[in-house]
Parts: sequence; C-alpha cells; structure tokens
Amino acid sequence: MLTVGVDVGGTSVRAGLVDAAGSVLDLRRAATPSGDDALEDAIAAVVGELAADHGWAPQRRPGQRRPGQRRPGQSRSGGVAAVGLAVAAFVATGRRQVHFSPHLSWRGAAVADRIERRVGVPVLLEHDANAAAVAEHRFGAAAGARVTTLVAIGTGIGGALLVGGELFRGAHGVAPELGHLRVVPDGRPCPCGKRGCWERYCSGTALVTTALELLVRWRGSAGPLATAATADPGRLSGRRVAAAARDGDPVARRAMQELARWLGEGLALVADIYDPQVVIIGGGVAESATLFLDEAREHYAATVTGAGYRPLARIRTSQLGDQAAIVGSALLARALIDG
Repeated sequence: MLTVGVDVGGTSVRAGLVDAAGSVLDLRRAATPSGDDALEDAIAAVVGELAADHGWAPQRRPGQRRPGQRRPGQSRSGGVAAVGLAVAAFVATGRRQVHFSPHLSWRGAAVADRIERRVGVPVLLEHDANAAAVAEHRFGAAAGARVTTLVAIGTGIGGALLVGGELFRGAHGVAPELGHLRVVPDGRPCPCGKRGCWERYCSGTALVTTALELLVRWRGSAGPLATAATADPGRLSGRRVAAAARDGDPVARRAMQELARWLGEGLALVADIYDPQVVIIGGGVAESATLFLDEAREHYAATVTGAGYRPLARIRTSQLGDQAAIVGSALLARALIDG
C-alpha cells in the first residue's frame, strides 16, 4: 500500500509517492501560490499527478478540472491509500486544522477536510519539521537517539522534538516553534509579527538580508555578489549567496560566517532547554553545511551553559535531505489506514 507525502513550504509544494520502507518512488513539484484556494488546488494537482500515474484518480469538486489524468496503457495496480501534508504552520492537536502560518495563507483553516474533499482519500496534517524528525528517527540520522531535536533551515526555521521516539507537540500542538525564539530585541521584522526572531538571522532568507546589509555597509565592494545585487537585488537568493561563498566572494563568506554564529547561538539555547542527544540540521540551507556547520558547532560548544563541563549534543545534517518531510508525512499518513 502506498501513501503520498506532501511538503508544503513557503516557496514550493513537493509531493512524493512513498512505500512502507520509506523509499520515495516518484516526485512532483509546484510553486507555492498565494491564497487558500490556489494553494489547496496546487496540493491537489501534485497529488493528482502522482495518483494518475500510479493507479488511482482523485475525486474532484463539481466544476473543478481534474488535476491528473491516467494515460492510455497505464496500470491501475497498487494505488494511493492516504495523504500526509507536512506544512510550515501551527497544526492543531487533532491534526486536522491549521491555526496559523507565518509563510502560508491559512488562518484557522480546516485544511485536512478541504484537501480530503479534493482528493477523496484520508488526509493527515503534521508540522513539516515534525514530519522530517519522524523520518530521520525511523530511517535516518537520528536512528536510536533518546532525545532528538531537528532544526529545519529553509525560508525560515522549523523545529521538532522527539523524546523516546515520540513527538512532543505541547498543550496545543504548536511546540516547539524554535524559529520564532526572539534572539535580538527589536531586531529584524518577522512575518510572524514579532521582531528579532531566530529565523530572521539564520535561514535562507536571513542569508540574503545579511548579504545585502553587508553590501550597504561595505560600499564599493567588488565581486560577483556585489555585481548581482547591483543589477537586481530582488533576484538574490540564499542559494546564490552560498554559491558565491564557495567561489570565495568576501561578502558572501562573511554572510555565511554570520549565519554560522547565529546557528551556534540558537543551538546553545535549544540545548539549554532540551538537552538533546542529537541535533539534526535539515532544510534547504543544510545543502551548504560545509560552509558553516563546523563554525556553528564551535560557537555552540563555547556558548552553551556549562561549556566545557557537560556532554554536548551530536550535531548532524539530515540523512534524508530535502525528502525527510515527504517521507515522514507519508509514514504518519500510513497510520490512518493501518490503524
């Protein structure tokens, strides 16, 4: 029996067809649109494309164009039994409703019910970092760990905590929202409504902000990053900053150093609160870990309370990479059909 995991992020919607062993058999992707209806249509579309190619066609609302069509000669063997949605949002304890999302349009939205009506199979919601942590504990870098914290660094920061292999969600389903710990009073504005959140200094978005601030401070800087920012600062991305750092661009390298410092600072806070055995660094920014992780580890080790007199968490990058949330949400959705 197959399930679909969908990673709904601030920039893209990615769906994967996953088997019971955690293998991703097929993938689809779409840009994340604005507005509830457009976002839910995009989710239904990527699920529908997978389903149509693997023996099952989702239901559709009256008047809605079917998101996927089976091509002639395709087999209807197998099939999709459930869908897990990994969302960058505060998910209610029943995992049916999104309370709030800093990077998506949902506010108090019955997302699971809405997607079920579009696709016609059971749907389960989970925070994207929680889903990734479940996958890493089951199949990846956190296997066997008693206490695991996952820090997913992408557009923002997602956080998850596993104790004895079980997710800790807090009283209302929103814990641990690590990205919105305030690290700089009255600092950079955050889409959540606060200022100075950790993810405003340690994320792909933060990397761009830091690079632009450095270019203003160091007027007249030479290098490919300065040239690109002068031509069109709006097209600067975290990936582009990371690529420039690899090529030795001085502004990009300094921006990476700042990200490393803030990652170490935040991890010290996390360790003071949770005392994890393992910390998994995931998300898109983790692809560039060779540029910042060693320095972040050093800063964490020097900053954590009791430095030099306590065991330190092992800090690892995600073994499942950018598919962790897809695998985890599909694994959790399997419980809907396995009981």
